[in-house]
Amino acid sequence: MDRILIRGGRPLRGRIPISGAKNAALPLLAASLLSEGPLVLENVPDVVDIASMAGLLGELGVGVSIANGEEVGQTITLAARDVKDITAPYDLVRKMRASVVVLGPLVARCGHARVSLPGGCAIGTRPIDFHLKALAQLGAEIELAGGYVEARAPAGGLVGADITFPAVTVTGTENAMMAAALARGETVLHNAAREPEVADLANCLVKMGAEIEGIGTDTIRIQGRDRLSGTTHRVLPDRIETGTYAVAAAITGGDVELTGTSIELIKSVADVLVASGVELTPTANGIRVARENGRLAGVDIMTEPFPGFPTDMQAQAMALMTVAGGAAMITETVFENRCMHVPELCRMGANINVHGASAIIRGVAGLSGAPVMATDLRASVSLVLAGLAAEGETEINRVYHLDRGYERLEAKLAAFGADV
Repeated sequence: MDRILIRGGRPLRGRIPISGAKNAALPLLAASLLSEGPLVLENVPDVVDIASMAGLLGELGVGVSIANGEEVGQTITLAARDVKDITAPYDLVRKMRASVVVLGPLVARCGHARVSLPGGCAIGTRPIDFHLKALAQLGAEIELAGGYVEARAPAGGLVGADITFPAVTVTGTENAMMAAALARGETVLHNAAREPEVADLANCLVKMGAEIEGIGTDTIRIQGRDRLSGTTHRVLPDRIETGTYAVAAAITGGDVELTGTSIELIKSVADVLVASGVELTPTANGIRVARENGRLAGVDIMTEPFPGFPTDMQAQAMALMTVAGGAAMITETVFENRCMHVPELCRMGANINVHGASAIIRGVAGLSGAPVMATDLRASVSLVLAGLAAEGETEINRVYHLDRGYERLEAKLAAFGADV
């Protein structure tokens, strides 16, 4: 897509299936490099980031076969019997920061990896120092040259280590966990990320033959294996997509059922929505989200690593608070440059003032449609949400970001009853 045109003011109603989690599927795809046997991943979202990762793995020599699902998602079969290349080039990695998760599996299995320094959304620096320090503690020799990270394992392979991350890092935890799965001896990861996507990767690695304890906690213990086998694994539902569509229902005063997901996945987001006046009810197939009476109330939010409020829901929550009664303060603690959507929301009539890492939002009676420009993946969808609630027509430009992380967004919204 190049742009999206929305005519707002329609309450959303209906049933919408939630796709598999992009942020879980990406490291799972990379995990195929750890085994000669085929890895079959089900419920993989059909989004650009997944296609980019599949393309990168194909360049490395992994056989990739894709079958589309009936409603949403796809099944991807990966066969890494022969890894023919250990270089992840700039042209592929620059499109998506998460590509760096091939570094750990490559150096663990092949003994050598050469990966371009990553790109991705311009929401902050997000250095990969923690990844490199963890791999160095496992015995890898690390060299940075010409925009590439080059990692070499010692002659006998990587060796287990006791690793403490200075700060929580999701992809750093994933990279270290995959590398440790083929390292000799025991590896303990302290201050590990606890996100459900990290746990999903760990559960898949266990199916492949890894021995991992402490899944879902901040201390993960891995007993290295000589080799891993193939398996079949279903990607967990996307909690960010779940939260995004829950906000879509709330901001338009709608009543929707989100299927294939669960309220447990979005507990921190659900707490904010309930506090603002939205009704969330577990159903046999997912979650019912409804707001048909009364105005929303402003709620203060601070983003934090899991189980706190996710940074990937900050922009969506801000869009919701623009039409809530009273004032709300949203503080971003994860990334230093994640308020680029604020000027665009203000073009639509929002009253937002940014002070350092915090934004003060004073709710307005209503938003007005306007031409706006997307700056990153989650900022893009926050403008879509604002457009759904606004009077008149909203034109959102540079929405190629949306194709990176939301499967069939316009079709799902149309199924809700949106005029998109």
